[in-house]
Parts: sequence; structure tokens; C-alpha cells
Amino acid sequence: MLQKVQDFIQENRLLAPEKGPVIVGLSGGSDSVVLLDILLKSGYQCLAAHCNFQLRTTESLRDQEFVRKLANKLNTPFISTDFQTNRHAKEKGISIEMAARELRYDWFEKICLEHGAQAIATGHHLDDNIETVLLNLTRGTGLKGLTGMPVRNGKVVRPLLSSSRAEIKQYIEKNQLEFVEDSSNASTDIVRNKFRHVIIPLLEEINPAFRNSCK
Repeated sequence: MLQKVQDFIQENRLLAPEKGPVIVGLSGGSDSVVLLDILLKSGYQCLAAHCNFQLRTTESLRDQEFVRKLANKLNTPFISTDFQTNRHAKEKGISIEMAARELRYDWFEKICLEHGAQAIATGHHLDDNIETVLLNLTRGTGLKGLTGMPVRNGKVVRPLLSSSRAEIKQYIEKNQLEFVEDSSNASTDIVRNKFRHVIIPLLEEINPAFRNSCK
């Protein structure tokens, strides 16, 4: 997977070591941990950036402490921030998910400018993209929504977009990487999780090659 991601970065001209540091959105989950590990092994100067949305009380604090220790272990500069996500959602009249997205990317853009970074790298992968396309289809966003996540959107790049959740899991196991699990990922009360845990497995029952056909 290391070589696959390196090739994907090069093919899509996402990053170049000589162009300066990369802001890596580090949640502590397996995706972002693998992203940081691969970029560091590929010779990129990284700044690990963590958002505490204060939505999961003690679990949020656990995640923040985990990524702080991980960045220190990797000798990688670390920066974090706390958000009043619920308050922001109420003030703007938007969903918690949308509020978290706004806060996260606004902050990423700010620190990208402050640190002269070439890009903001996020851990979105192939399965995330499949879920996004299905969500967009359900919401009726038209042909534009069916294209899913772009590999690059302004300063934001997604180096793992050609890699599956299964490949990320294999990389974690092979390299014995530690990560934290967000307990909310198991809840089917969240629409995206309903696609992940219920709808996509049903589609794979109909067509076992469904996931591969989405690449």
C-alpha cells in the first residue's frame, strides 16, 4: 500500500517534498494514522493537526491525548484546537456534521497559511467515497454529486482515495500501528453509518464485486 499511495500522489501531482510542509488532519483513527505514517515514510515534512469537537466527552479527550503522544513519538510537530461544535451548529442552524466540517476546514486553511504549508492532507479513502456517492444519490444532488470526493479541492488533498478500508486495516496490522476507535462509527443512527453497515453490505450481497467496481 505504501508504494500504491506514493504512485497515486505522483500520478495526481498532489504533493512534492520540496514544496514545503503538509498539514495532516490527525483524528487518531486508523485512516489518519496510516496517512501520517505513509507521508512521513515518503519523506514529507508533516504537521499533525487535531480537532477536538467536544462531542464525545471523555472519548474526545482520549483521542486528543493519543494523537499528541503519537506525534511526539514520531517527532512530528503537533497542533490542536477545541471547538464548541454544538453551539456553532445552533448559531448557524445547521447539522452537527456540517458544523464540524465547517470548523475543521476553516481551521485547516488558517494554519495552512500560518505555516506556509503546501497542502492539507486528509485520510478519506475509497470506502468513504463510495458512501459519499450513495449519500449524494439519496439526497438528489444530480450528476455532480455522483462524482464523489475530488482528489484535490483547493488546498485539500486526499492521498488515500484509491485505497480501501480493508487495505488500510492490512497496513495497520503489517506495520503494527496503534490507533483509537471512534465509538460513534458503530451507530446506525448516523446516516453515513447506515450506508456503511447496512446498505453497502446488502449491495455486496447482490454484487460481490460492487466495491471494486466503484474504483
